[in-house]
Amino acid sequence: MAAPEHAPAPHGADGSTPAAPHTTGGTAAEGHGSGGLPQFDPAWWPGQIVWLLIIFVVIYVMMKRVFVPRVGGTIAKRNEQIAGDIAAARELKAQAEAQAEEAAAETAQARAQARRLAEDAKGRARAEAQERQAAEEARIAARMASAEADIRAAREKAMANVRTVAAETAEAIVEKLTGQAANKVEVDRALAGRA
Repeated sequence: MAAPEHAPAPHGADGSTPAAPHTTGGTAAEGHGSGGLPQFDPAWWPGQIVWLLIIFVVIYVMMKRVFVPRVGGTIAKRNEQIAGDIAAARELKAQAEAQAEEAAAETAQARAQARRLAEDAKGRARAEAQERQAAEEARIAARMASAEADIRAAREKAMANVRTVAAETAEAIVEKLTGQAANKVEVDRALAGRA
């Protein structure tokens, strides 16, 4: 069978094509009444409000029961950890300050004791030196009357004894201060350097 030939569209008297007849079915957009989106049609609003309330309640319950407690628990744990770290730091600082005060007190006590020992050693050495010097001066004074030569000899002897006294005094001071016997070679070297 041959395909039917399409008849040319009828033209009006002025040559224009007539408008298509209006159908009762219309398009999908025309069927909604507003001619636009269905969510703006008041007929759909009750269902939309119900779904909005359901979604809001679900989100609210999940936020209240799941998300907010987790975030709150994390914040509480972090605050507890920070508070614990601060307390530990304060305790360590207090311990360090107490140890520093104890060390300062021990240092001050050791310095005072060292000063006392040094003063005692100096006093004893001075007393011994004065006694020896007085004895030497008495001997020298007794011999002065006899002769000038004896005086010169006594002076040389006294000078030799002063070096010996100084060496012995230095050895005694070192032994008293350090608690160990002094090395005679180092004492002689020190006395030679001062001389």
